[in-house]
Amino acid sequence: MLRVGAAAVTCVAMVVGLAGCGGSQGSGQDPDASTQFDPIVVVSSINQWGILAKELGGDQVKVTSILGSTNVDAHDFEPRTSDIATISKARILVANGAGYDDWATKAVTGDTTIVSAADAVGASDGDNPHLWFSKDARKAMARELSDAFAKTKPDEGRYFSDRLEDWSKSEAGLESTMDDFAERHRNATYAATESVAHYLMSDLKVRDVTPEQYTQASLNDGEPAPADVQSLQSLIEGHKAGLVVNNPQEASDMTNLVTGTAHKSDVPVVDVSEQVPEGQKTLVDWMTSLISEMDKALDESAELPQPQSSQSPSK
Repeated sequence: MLRVGAAAVTCVAMVVGLAGCGGSQGSGQDPDASTQFDPIVVVSSINQWGILAKELGGDQVKVTSILGSTNVDAHDFEPRTSDIATISKARILVANGAGYDDWATKAVTGDTTIVSAADAVGASDGDNPHLWFSKDARKAMARELSDAFAKTKPDEGRYFSDRLEDWSKSEAGLESTMDDFAERHRNATYAATESVAHYLMSDLKVRDVTPEQYTQASLNDGEPAPADVQSLQSLIEGHKAGLVVNNPQEASDMTNLVTGTAHKSDVPVVDVSEQVPEGQKTLVDWMTSLISEMDKALDESAELPQPQSSQSPSK
């Protein structure tokens, strides 16, 4: 009798449960339960920050990055109508800011939350916009993203904080690698066809010897004067730069002239794209890969004839 009674109670409970969810059409769940398990719709203007958002949000977010190809000039990017439509559906928009992706924030409507790297570190238009290469910007952006996710899904706050903690450990490991690099390559120098890796090289404590007027022209999306290009070529020919950083997404006849001079002078050239290249799963992995390339390049450069100390450029 006890067995029959237990079975009967179970059947009644099942029937009541089904009735409470709309009879045979019900799922046996609370009507609002499905929304609780829906991932947060996150749209990132660029894949540099989109890859970080995915790492921090895990299966609680659905991330779409608008610009993710290394074959596109990011500074001249024009969003398609479909890109604007994608942004309009975002619960959270992840932007870079500092004038790099104004097209994204202008497309926001409704109550979309904007998480901006420039806002996180106090950068503004006119500053170097390649913020993802900065350890300070990555850490600030990680905190901002984690907070935004937790506010959107308060019940998953612990989940997001755990993922932030795991990410912070990997970023700390990267910073340790940077410190080792700086110790190995004291007084190292570099020149750049474009200031894409400025923050990374600063974190690595590698000194920029690119002529200032050349750098300023490239930051303003202008063309450096012929005299400034010649000055850059001269310091490369004189082996005053341990390596040349080249942005392949900003290739031109002028940058090809500079990298050509480097190759002829046996000065290593390291390509650094703006968007995350295929095969790189996280920002930390990408930074680690670039540091490895630069480490090798500077080792090669150390074997080249060095300029006299009196000829060392001042900047």
